[in-house]
Amino acid sequence: MTGLLERPETTPPPSTGAAPRSTAWLWVLPPLLLVLLVVLYPLVRVFMESSVDGSWGAVLGSEMFRDALWRTVAIAATSTLGCLILGTFLAIVLAFVPFPGSAVVGRLIDTVLALPSFLITLAFTFLYGSAGAVNAAISAITGSSSPMLDFLYTPAGVITAEITFFTPFVVRPLLAAFSLIPAAQLNVAASLGASPWRVLRTVIMPEAWPALAAGGSLVLLLTLNEFGIVLFTGAKGVITLPVLIYTRGIVTFDLPGAAVIATVQVLLSLALYGLYRVVFARLTTRRGVGDAAVEPPK
Repeated sequence: MTGLLERPETTPPPSTGAAPRSTAWLWVLPPLLLVLLVVLYPLVRVFMESSVDGSWGAVLGSEMFRDALWRTVAIAATSTLGCLILGTFLAIVLAFVPFPGSAVVGRLIDTVLALPSFLITLAFTFLYGSAGAVNAAISAITGSSSPMLDFLYTPAGVITAEITFFTPFVVRPLLAAFSLIPAAQLNVAASLGASPWRVLRTVIMPEAWPALAAGGSLVLLLTLNEFGIVLFTGAKGVITLPVLIYTRGIVTFDLPGAAVIATVQVLLSLALYGLYRVVFARLTTRRGVGDAAVEPPK
């Protein structure tokens, strides 16, 4: 009776049709088309415009282009160095030297990230310009009719404004990196008799090198392509590559020349980004090897 009630095992018939093809790749098309339209198409048009006969030789051979290239790199490098020094100092103070109002200072630094760059230039004009508040106060004290501070309309003024605006881009990654350092690690180093400077040099900064490299590289790319601060400062003789592109393309309507300078700007930015990726990869690899070397056996 049990044998009669048991249902014989049957195997499903072999599938004769092909497996349904996945259509997930179709979701890639909209963002890919958007990137091609918004990013690659303008770059291709700029490169094609720069291919007019004689444009490259005329632009690269001009003294104005060489001066603008050198001035752009010099201002960007100096501003980046200043941001690294000031940003590292501010991040260390905010993270490890608590003081009343430190949270307010941190919020103010975050606020600068949301502001357009030309507002910093306008603020500097109201403060340090020829008719600014600082010069007015100095004139009221000394009785001098000529402004005592006259650096705003020079490369030093541009560098100062860029350091003021771009320093938070270094502070924020460093604060995030410092927050990941275990407090016990700092306490052990201090209990072993290490001075604060040695703790900073041997414990804190090795953990912050990747964040410092990331922030510094971002600031270098941003200052290299900065246009608003240089334009609104109105510094005479401070012609950078973005300003030269604006002058060639908008003022003199030399579109092929502007396209050549823009192509050089793009290639320079891509080269710096590639260098950043190489340096960042080496720093993270070295850090991973060091962590593996000190990891205790299980």
